[in-house]
Amino acid sequence: MNKQMLLEIVHKMKPVDLSLYYPKGDAAAFWKRALSSGVLQADISEIRAEAVRLDGQSIPELSYTLFSIYSRTGSRLEYERVYFERRRRLNTYVFLALLEPEHPEVLEKLEDILWAICDEYTWCLPAHLPADHNAADINRYIDLFSSETGFTLSEVLLLLGERLSQLLRSRIHHEVERRLFRPFLENGPYDWETARHNWAAVCAGSIGAAALLSVEDPAMLADILLRTERAMLHYLEGFGEDGACLEGLGYWNYGFGYFTYYSDLLCSRSAGRLDWFKQKKVAQIARFQQKCFIDGSHVANFSDSVPQVLVHMGLSHYLAEVCTDVEHPPSALRAPYTEDHCSRFAPAFRNLIWTRAGKEDEAWRAASYFLPDAAWLVSRHVSEAGSFGFAAKGGHNAEPHNHNDLGHFILSGRGEIYASDLGSGEYTADYFGAGRYHYDCNGSQGHSLPIIDGQYQLAGREFSSTVLHASAAEENDELTLDLTQAYQVTGLQSLIRSFVWHKEERPRLELTDTYRYAGIPASWTERFVTWREPELLHPGTLLLPGTMTRGVEVTYDSLKVEPEITVHVYRDHFGMEKLWYSLDFHVLQLGAVGNLVFTFQFL
Repeated sequence: MNKQMLLEIVHKMKPVDLSLYYPKGDAAAFWKRALSSGVLQADISEIRAEAVRLDGQSIPELSYTLFSIYSRTGSRLEYERVYFERRRRLNTYVFLALLEPEHPEVLEKLEDILWAICDEYTWCLPAHLPADHNAADINRYIDLFSSETGFTLSEVLLLLGERLSQLLRSRIHHEVERRLFRPFLENGPYDWETARHNWAAVCAGSIGAAALLSVEDPAMLADILLRTERAMLHYLEGFGEDGACLEGLGYWNYGFGYFTYYSDLLCSRSAGRLDWFKQKKVAQIARFQQKCFIDGSHVANFSDSVPQVLVHMGLSHYLAEVCTDVEHPPSALRAPYTEDHCSRFAPAFRNLIWTRAGKEDEAWRAASYFLPDAAWLVSRHVSEAGSFGFAAKGGHNAEPHNHNDLGHFILSGRGEIYASDLGSGEYTADYFGAGRYHYDCNGSQGHSLPIIDGQYQLAGREFSSTVLHASAAEENDELTLDLTQAYQVTGLQSLIRSFVWHKEERPRLELTDTYRYAGIPASWTERFVTWREPELLHPGTLLLPGTMTRGVEVTYDSLKVEPEITVHVYRDHFGMEKLWYSLDFHVLQLGAVGNLVFTFQFL
């Protein structure tokens, strides 16, 4: 689309008013129904509980000491905890002001935090700024959180309107323009405008959405939307036709969420003339969430994703309305108001206005999916013995938020994980720098993969896998991968890994690694990763114990391999130390060929 065509649409756009959010634009009626209906009672109770927690607390300061910690140590958590606490405070008082307009003290607290956010040196996080930046040009930088903040403040202006003071409304307009719109138009293009991952959707989507709400000049709005639309095209290029988000479900929630929030406002204001959800690929991406869950809240958490994910009900219900075959999530998976540690306003608000009563299912239905572009096999199996899950992946080692994990797998049952993906670790400077693959959660040393001649998989697009066979059937799911190119090991001629997932009452996974080597390898170790402390029952059999059940029995040929159990420690995404165990099977008699078979049997 060119600028002239876009400008014609902009000139005919519907006015900005509350009908963008509420039926017939009647905010008072919506919040009155919300207070008396059952569907939002848990959310409203959680919001009120947060207000009680905040009562009497002063607004936390974003001091220079906090700001400088990242440049001095590479640690992000100290500054970001305070930054996100301020956003939680903003969200809480916005929602309380909408729910309880009769309380003027709530509006006073809201105006104070709005003013404080306008006072911030930058809306960017220190981790996203160049080390040599200076105060004179600080506003030229736009990151995920500065764009989100501008979008949030633009929505708050519309939602609260003249209940906010004229001075505050004027200042918010000024800050959003100088921190977002002007830099976007005058200092771009930004690297994230051509990114094929969440940055394009969140940054451009937030700026485009903020502009749709607050830019009155048609030419300026058209310029912003033209750049935003191009960024969204790049974002969608990051997906294959299977709709899989290689960054993991958490980043699907994030990136595709902001893509959706922007798209909804664009479609509403353009009266349907601009509608991203008419595209087949977009609808397929909308179905990704239901394909990720393997057992309760446990997901196929490949890449930088946490092992358990709760659902944004508002986003989920919206997608189910605008796209066919999108399943409604189980009500038990509802994400509480406080679940998002980044305290993002857009999804929290839409959990209130987009969630529909009577749309929840009791559980995800049993299903198996092979996603050919991502090379993921994901299975949910339900029997009289309970619910069970299995996932395995191929792909390449230059994916967004990449982990060196080709051939890795996850195994869960009855609410417990037995073969684990450590997920995302604590984000630091080194985590996204030269030391990334020294972190166990990122390097192949922290995944269920072979270690050949003491060497792990390497990062890079050339380190890849090939799918030789994949099937998702009623009785068995199967995946066979050629992992030869995942390693840079002189002498490795072939490495084929095959999975057969037998969907019996108590399911069974058979894993076979077959290799050929020029000569004889110095060592060969089959590593499996688990949070369960393995127990050796007798030669040929180990137990991965469950908490509520006996767990999973691992059988192997004790004449071919010898097990070794080692405990490790890593820091998870929230900076907490967690134990994990490597279950290493060392090949006893090395040869030029090998065939190693392991069975994981649920008890």
